[in-house]
Amino acid sequence: MEGVLLPVCPSPSSRATPSPKIPIPQRSSFPSSHRSFPQNAPPFSLRNSLRTSTFALAQHQPPVLGKPDNPSPALPKIDKTGRFCSPRAARELALSIIYASCLEGLDPVRLFEKRLNARREAGYEFDKDTLLEYNHMSFGGPPVTVESDEEANELLRHIEEESAIEAEVLTAPPKLVYNKLILGFTRKLLVAVRDKWDSHVLIINKIVPQNWKNEPAGKILELSILHLAMSEMAVLETRHQIVINEAVDLAKRFCDGAAPRIINGCLRTFVREMELEPSNNQV
Repeated sequence: MEGVLLPVCPSPSSRATPSPKIPIPQRSSFPSSHRSFPQNAPPFSLRNSLRTSTFALAQHQPPVLGKPDNPSPALPKIDKTGRFCSPRAARELALSIIYASCLEGLDPVRLFEKRLNARREAGYEFDKDTLLEYNHMSFGGPPVTVESDEEANELLRHIEEESAIEAEVLTAPPKLVYNKLILGFTRKLLVAVRDKWDSHVLIINKIVPQNWKNEPAGKILELSILHLAMSEMAVLETRHQIVINEAVDLAKRFCDGAAPRIINGCLRTFVREMELEPSNNQV
């Protein structure tokens, strides 16, 4: 995949946050595991997620242009076989593969197929009950301040539970978690990303903020979301509003700070450029 944006240099982003009376460690997005990636792979997220717990939900976040005030309920998650069946799950899985392929310098389609065909470790069993507890629509909120040891302990307990569920789901063998239709959709997304990678690198370089270009190793996840969304719109021709809303939700779930708003603006610029292409070709 020529044009992969970077060698990875972990550089946690700095955020001005109110000092809690009792400090609470932040959760990490996309935990790595030897079941998903090589044992020497770096952690899936280069920085800590703003998502701290179910106590810090998205009602405190400023609205994002183009996002409805009252979003629709989450799509059905589990089919009759007990596997994820919503497009949101496919996009999450595709994002995890794109991110890992950037870190490892591999073709995302080959990496996906490698994960699909990987042998399970001896004695490994996947707890399918975790699928019912996993929430694709859990978004981050502002940093949490607690007033007592009891509140801190309760918050940490929720964080640990959510992290364990997320790690179990995102690192399990994909065939145990996603149904065949979702795995097929995921592969189509990854093929589109691979085929459009070089041309989209050039476009992304024009539309992202200068600070993202100055520090691409700190924005791998955000840039991966842009590649995923742009490729789905350009190749699979999914409706623009659906793809942009999904990309913003992925950014809210896994990225920091202003990423959802910036990704929203970048994708709208990309859509406007796509719509102008036919008229430009006629001139």
